[in-house]
Amino acid sequence: MVTSVRSGSRVAHDRAVEELRRARTAAGRVQLGKPSSNLFRFGDRDTGRGARRLDTSALDGVLSVDPAARPARSAGGAPISTAEVQGMATYETIVDATLAHGLMPLVVPQLKTITLGGAVTGLGVESTSFRHGLPHESVLEMDVLTPAGDLLHVTPDGEHADLFAAFPNSYGTLGYAVRLVVELQPVRPFVELTHHRYPTADAAATAIEELSGSEPDFLDGVVFGPGEQYLTSARFVDAPMPGARVSDYTGREVFYRSLQRRPVDHLTAHDYIWRWDPDWFWCSRAFGVQHPLVRRFWPRRYRRSDVYRRLVALDQRFGASNRVRVALGGTAEEMVVQDVEVPVERLAEFLEFFHEEVGIAPVWLCPMRLRGERSWPLYPMTPGRLYVNVGFWSSVAEHPGDRWAHNRRIEQVVAELGGHKSLYSTVHYGEDEFWAHYNGDAYRAVKQRYDPDGRAPDLYRKVTGR
Repeated sequence: MVTSVRSGSRVAHDRAVEELRRARTAAGRVQLGKPSSNLFRFGDRDTGRGARRLDTSALDGVLSVDPAARPARSAGGAPISTAEVQGMATYETIVDATLAHGLMPLVVPQLKTITLGGAVTGLGVESTSFRHGLPHESVLEMDVLTPAGDLLHVTPDGEHADLFAAFPNSYGTLGYAVRLVVELQPVRPFVELTHHRYPTADAAATAIEELSGSEPDFLDGVVFGPGEQYLTSARFVDAPMPGARVSDYTGREVFYRSLQRRPVDHLTAHDYIWRWDPDWFWCSRAFGVQHPLVRRFWPRRYRRSDVYRRLVALDQRFGASNRVRVALGGTAEEMVVQDVEVPVERLAEFLEFFHEEVGIAPVWLCPMRLRGERSWPLYPMTPGRLYVNVGFWSSVAEHPGDRWAHNRRIEQVVAELGGHKSLYSTVHYGEDEFWAHYNGDAYRAVKQRYDPDGRAPDLYRKVTGR
């Protein structure tokens, strides 16, 4: 049975899309009017000064959930449960709607305010990605509003299959997804976590290969330093082990520290999905929120990634922290906020470089492989090959006279190791090198078809601001 989540939502959705279409076709520079952002490109590129904001407030919900599902993609396969979702719906909204039916999206990115449309056009990853790939791989169909103002129904094998394939990693330069149908998976009430410690990156990489071939429902990890890395394999369970407590990391405890203290842990399914959000992984420590006294008085409702991100945006916009550092006789710091993917067999090499030349810790590890046999032209990965997403989000002392030296060096090493870099943060490639990494020929062909007048910036200019 299909369950409507919002009464009268179909009529309201169609009306909102038509209003957005009319606004999009008007002349001038535009920007989606989203209440929050998970991009880390600050300044004019982030604030959109001079751009007219498109109202998307009526496109932020779940239209329906279908637990009984449509037929499987292939003969003999299991039926597919689905959700029909508006493009600006956050994963927080989607998870609330689907968990009510004992379901969740196949991949739920770590932070609550990431939108489905944003994860599909900008990529996303989480601890189910070793099994289910990236969020766009569970999209069955979508409606896309192109820069020219056309509303297109886009499917993997239809008239606009080229747009379907090129949409991931296009960051809105080929259009906005206003409605998507995505696959769901069943959940159980609790998740049992087992934290495995490894003394070297080589040992952790070997274990990633072994664990990703076994039967956990979730797999990710944290590197605290060259001699301390943890992998967390987790599985759905109906109830905790007898005598085990169910942890709560939305209060005074901090999730990432539990990896060092509790070999086995239990969370509700809801709290497991959002385990990283209350402390923005570990980045809340920059605001003192992990100090017991500060945590006691910092309101729980403000222990959220979007709150911390707004604070960082204010600091970056005005350069406040660097002004203070320099005024006190210190050195300005370079923001190093990136997610990269390297083949699992090159993980130890990357971490050795990273510890020696960058030195940020902790570091997040998330194994991932494409879900099926197809590849995606704007983010070329080899089907069947196991990669590891490495996430690091902090700052380091600037090299004198070279504000972005560490970020450029990371880009260089990732390319040398056969990896890729996500584009949600600062990008420093030259134009020719950028298009070599992100398939410029394929992008230009689709761009010409769906935005022949160049009403939206191309991908290179969008992510570099050049």
